Amino acid sequence: MICSLAFVGMVGAAYASVPLYKAFCQATGFDGTPRRAEVAPKTALDKTLLIRFDTNIHDLPWTFTSEQTSQTVKIGETGLAYFKVTNNAKTPVTGHAVYNVVPEQAGGYFQKLECFCFSDQTLAPGQTIEFPVVYFVDPKFATDVDTRNKRDVTLSYTFYPAVASKQASTEGQKTPSALGGTPKAGL
Repeated sequence: MICSLAFVGMVGAAYASVPLYKAFCQATGFDGTPRRAEVAPKTALDKTLLIRFDTNIHDLPWTFTSEQTSQTVKIGETGLAYFKVTNNAKTPVTGHAVYNVVPEQAGGYFQKLECFCFSDQTLAPGQTIEFPVVYFVDPKFATDVDTRNKRDVTLSYTFYPAVASKQASTEGQKTPSALGGTPKAGL
């Protein structure tokens, strides 16, 4: 009986460890995971950072690019970047963007107010969508011994097939325009 309970407990702990680890990383910025913010800081510092953008696709028939390769922003200032995604398939495809920040120590200070990575994205055949990302770097970045001498940060995205439904219809899902994306006709 005790062995059965121990086995069930270990299986439950193993099953729960991935979502718990993900929640921990998002809450603390651990392992280069940017944090989601509700409001931007009221003041920006004079110190600037070069924010580089990196885009990748894994096992999706999509084209994914950033409209700019980098931006220079003041620490604490809100930045706005645009990313373009095109579905090159003949069927609707749903993907989910996973993001990371390098160097890892910057992850806890890189905050996003709006991002396409917060939910799955479904694109119709041939559809192109432009997504905004609104972000800032917390002013505490400038005083942390591990980050205060850093001059650049890379925000990297990789789109993967959505786990829940790789070829889902858009029924019941938020549309890209509801998430801040803009469909581009003829692109």
